[in-house]
Amino acid sequence: MFNTMHKAHGVGLAAPQVGVDISLTVIDLSKAEDDRKVKHAPLTLINPAIVDKHGEALMEEGCLSIPYLRAEVRRPETVYIEYQDIYLNKHHIELNSFLARVTQHEIDHLNGVLFIDHVSKDEKRILKADLDKIKKGEIVADYLLAEIPKKRRKTLQKI
Repeated sequence: MFNTMHKAHGVGLAAPQVGVDISLTVIDLSKAEDDRKVKHAPLTLINPAIVDKHGEALMEEGCLSIPYLRAEVRRPETVYIEYQDIYLNKHHIELNSFLARVTQHEIDHLNGVLFIDHVSKDEKRILKADLDKIKKGEIVADYLLAEIPKKRRKTLQKI
């Protein structure tokens, strides 16, 4: 998953985006834009859950599943995450700023939510033409991902 994410120039990727029906996401901010780099080791989060959140921040987001589309999204500034590592050991971690945002974005994927689900109706109207082009295959990324079909999004299997 890290290789796929890096090849697509992403900073986070959830298993459903590559057609794998498990609750797992990877995050690596080392290749983020300079002003968003965070000194944090790459993360593999298995069965992640947000257990608490604080603050609020508005920031532009994009998504590998919705190529070339970006929008302002309001999310908590700080989140407390419970997850398992690759050895299935449980961890609790506090994340802030851009790392918190990326983690929330990826956990959303595990729950069948896309960043555009967080934007206002007015913003969605503005994005509609581009979303329609993506749905019709008129806008195609130079990387390969697969979103889980809508009917299966809520049934992701826990590891």
